[in-house]
Amino acid sequence: MAESQKVYLAVDLGASSGRVVAGLFDGRRLALEEVHRFENGPVLTAGRMYWDLLALWSHIQHGLQAAATKYGDRVASVGVDTWGVDFGLLGRNDELLGNPYHYRDQRTAGMFEKAFAIVSRGEIFAHTGLQFMELNTLYQLLAMTLQKSPLLDAAESLLMMPDLFHWLLTGEKANEFTDASTTQMVDPLTKTWSAPLLQRLGIPTHFLGPIVQPGTRLGPLRPDVAEATGLRGVQVVLPGTHDTASAVMAVPAASIAGATPDWCYISSGTWSLMGVESPQPVVNDKCRELNFTNEGGVGDTIRLLKNIAGLWLLQECRRVWKQEGQDYGWDDLVRQASAAAPLVSLVAPDDGRFVAPKNMPAAIREFCSQTGQPVPAGAGPTVRCILESLALRYRMVLGWLQELTGTPIGTIHIVGGGTQNRLLCQMAADACNCRVVAGPVEATAIGNVMMQAVSAGDLGSIAEAREVIRHSFEAEEYAPQNPAGWDEAYARFEQLADR
Repeated sequence: MAESQKVYLAVDLGASSGRVVAGLFDGRRLALEEVHRFENGPVLTAGRMYWDLLALWSHIQHGLQAAATKYGDRVASVGVDTWGVDFGLLGRNDELLGNPYHYRDQRTAGMFEKAFAIVSRGEIFAHTGLQFMELNTLYQLLAMTLQKSPLLDAAESLLMMPDLFHWLLTGEKANEFTDASTTQMVDPLTKTWSAPLLQRLGIPTHFLGPIVQPGTRLGPLRPDVAEATGLRGVQVVLPGTHDTASAVMAVPAASIAGATPDWCYISSGTWSLMGVESPQPVVNDKCRELNFTNEGGVGDTIRLLKNIAGLWLLQECRRVWKQEGQDYGWDDLVRQASAAAPLVSLVAPDDGRFVAPKNMPAAIREFCSQTGQPVPAGAGPTVRCILESLALRYRMVLGWLQELTGTPIGTIHIVGGGTQNRLLCQMAADACNCRVVAGPVEATAIGNVMMQAVSAGDLGSIAEAREVIRHSFEAEEYAPQNPAGWDEAYARFEQLADR
C-alpha cells in the first residue's frame, strides 16, 4: 500500500453476514480490501427471535484489530452501516436492555389492524411517507406498548442498529437520519420524529434523541476500544447508516439530485430496491397506493423507491436444485437461460406465493400452469422466466417512477451483486428501452467510505465522490438491443401482475 493512501474502514452488516472493509484512497482513486468477514443471523430463544449483538460486537472488534495490524496509523476513521427497522434500548446509566429483536420476530403479527383502528392508513402515510411493512419499527414499538413491555418502562434511549454500534465504538448516542427514516416514525418533510403520530398510538417518545445527518463526526473511539483494537487517533464518522443509503451514495451518476431526476437506481441483490434520488419527498395518494417509500438519503436527499423481489427467486431455485443433486454454478445457469426460447412464460415476482415457498421451481411451475402458460421444463427455461419477469417488473416500476416525478428517466444505474448477472442487465435495458449502467458491485462499502472521505474534507462534495467512484471502478453499459419484442410481453405481464 502506498504511503500516501489514507484508509477509511467500513463495517458493513447484512442480515446473513458482516464484514470489515478498508477503503484505500490516494486523493484520486479508491480501492477496497476486505479485512474480516463473519456470519450473522437470528437467534431463537424461548419463542423469540433476536440478533446476537455481543457476538456481532466481538466480530467487529476483531475486524478492527486486523485493520490496525495491517494499516497502522493510516486508518483515519470508521463507520457502520446495517439493515433498517431494528433497534436496541439503553436504560439508566446507559445499561443495555437485552438483545435487539429481529425484524422477523412474530410480535408484530396483527399490528396493522391495531394501528389502523387508532390512526388510519392514510394518516400514517401522510405523517411518514413510508411504505407499509408490519416489521417496521413503528409496529414493533406498538406491539411492545400493547404488551406492556417492561423494557419500555426502563428505556431512556432508543438506538437503531447502526447507532447502537456507533455508541459501542464511541460512547456517543445519535440517531442517524437514513436509518431513522426506515422506522415509519419520521416526518420526511421536517426530517424529525413524528411525535403527534406516536402520541396518538400511545408509543413513548422520551427515548428518541435528535436526528443527525450522514457525515456527522461522532468523535474518537472509546479508550477501551482503542486499546483493544490498536487503533489510535481514529474518528468515528456516520455514513448513510442504512445500507441502501450507502449503496445509492456509490451510484456513479454524473448529475446530483434535482427537482426532475433523469436517472434512477436499482440496488440489486436478493431483493431489488428501485428508485430515484430526490431533493423532496413525494407524499400523495398515488405514492401510497403504489406502496412507494420515502427514505432518507445522503446529502439531505430522499430516496423515493419501491422494494421488488430480486434474485431471491433464482437463489431459491438454485438451492432446491442442489438439494435434488444438480449443483449448478451461476454462470452455468445464465448460459442455459441464454439458450432457452425468449419470452415464453412469465411470473409476477412479487406474488405472495414466491415469498417463502418450500420449493421455488415448483411454485413457478404452478403459477405458469394456473395462468395458462407453458410450464418451464428444466433449469434454463425456468431461469429465463425469472430474469425476464424481473426485467418487466423493472419496466413497470420505471413507469411509476416517471409518473410520480413527472419526468422521463433515461438511465438506470444498477449497483450491487446483481450487476454480475450480465443477462439480467441486458434484459433490463431491452425491457425498459433505456440505457443501463451496471456497477460497482461493492456499492454499500464504497458509499460508506466515500461519505467518510467527504466528511474529512478529502473530497469537497458527494458529486466529487461519485467522480472518484467512476474513475476507480469499472462500470458496464448496456444499450437496448431488441426492445420491440418486449412490448407484447409487457402487456401479458401487466395482466399477471394485476392478479
